[in-house]
Amino acid sequence: MAYGNVSLTAGMRSNLITLQQTNDLMERTQTRLATGKKVNTALDDPVKYFAALGHTQRANDLAYRKSDMNEAIQTIKAASNGIDSISGLIESARSLAQSAMSIDATGTQNLADREALSVQFNEVMSQIDSLAGDSGYKGINLLSSGSSLTVAYDENGSSSSTVTGFDATSDGLTLNDADGSWATQGNVTAAIAELDTARDNLRTQTKSLTTSLSTITTRLDFTKNMINTLEDGAAKLTLADMNEEGANMLM
Repeated sequence: MAYGNVSLTAGMRSNLITLQQTNDLMERTQTRLATGKKVNTALDDPVKYFAALGHTQRANDLAYRKSDMNEAIQTIKAASNGIDSISGLIESARSLAQSAMSIDATGTQNLADREALSVQFNEVMSQIDSLAGDSGYKGINLLSSGSSLTVAYDENGSSSSTVTGFDATSDGLTLNDADGSWATQGNVTAAIAELDTARDNLRTQTKSLTTSLSTITTRLDFTKNMINTLEDGAAKLTLADMNEEGANMLM
């Protein structure tokens, strides 16, 4: 075989092939040392390359779900904060009603005092409505009528759960303004009964939200672990043994 004006013997051709192979091995080793991977393209090992690619792609898809779950948790926490504050207002309203109960329902001054308390009570009802309306997160308010939040857990969305909201306004909790300016004991007693029912309703809704929050948090932890497992699996298929590659370079 001749290259230009140079003729190569069989031994020279053999040495040339050996040098070419050595150069290829050097380039491969240098690439592995630079990237830290023994499988960088499908040409290196098709089976391992595409298996690792599948793991990585699924891990990336789950990372998006992880972000969605984090946002869902914040939405539920916003609703929970709203419930806590509304519960505090209900206790304040109940204190006003009990104060009215302690005032005799006779006499001009007593009736004026009761009416003043009823005005404060109505203001508290208004604040309950405001709090319920301000308890949303990123456009979703679980304390409004007909609200819901669907959370997907897996990469294709086939596994999910829905958090159903409720109406936490004074109307939704069946709370009315002070009837008759609390001129009679019956008016105040009815208000206290409504407040007790609303308080129990909020406690029930809190339990429901807590259950949903626990479910999402558990799935979030599972997703984090699954992402780590997938990334670890991809790494084991493609990562190079740096000690081995370093030894190859020295040789």
